[in-house]
Amino acid sequence: MLPACHIACRLEAGTDEAGRGCLAGPVFAAAVILPDDFSLPDINDSKKLTERRRELLRPVIEAEATAWAVAQVSAEEIDRINILNASILAMHRALDALGVRPGGVIVDGNRFKPYGDIPWETFVKGDGKFANIAAASILAKTHRDEYMRRIHEEFPQYGWNVNKGYPTKAHREAIARFGPTPHHRMSFTLLDTQLTLEL
Repeated sequence: MLPACHIACRLEAGTDEAGRGCLAGPVFAAAVILPDDFSLPDINDSKKLTERRRELLRPVIEAEATAWAVAQVSAEEIDRINILNASILAMHRALDALGVRPGGVIVDGNRFKPYGDIPWETFVKGDGKFANIAAASILAKTHRDEYMRRIHEEFPQYGWNVNKGYPTKAHREAIARFGPTPHHRMSFTLLDTQLTLEL
């Protein structure tokens, strides 16, 4: 079982993003503060869980967390500021949306930017080490998947209900056939020969 937080919780927020490597859709991030006595044996890095397990854990996390929030940065913003900056911005937006001011922040990965005067620390594979980061990874992933299923209804030919915007063969073939949508990240390599905004 993962420890709830890094240092005696002290309203410590764990944060993580989802959708960084996608060709379409926003990047999402979540921030989660868990109570000291939080215990959920199945909680782990969202990538190690099945979709069904993530969806079952989401309402438990949302009900039992001291505070949680999810935020996003659009494809247009990603193109303007790049995916690294967009991922960090999404985490900052999630932290902004918390109903409780965190006493500290721990982040999955190795890159972050100062969030006001709140102390922070990064952890590579932190979503497999601390429950608050794991919880954030599950919320970011499930909320993003829900969003991608919703916009799939508008553009069903790209299969976002299945691939969630990731660069699968079928997704790239759909881009080649139908061209990009307003949800695609034009700064990414959508095809072997990059598309331009004029296409």
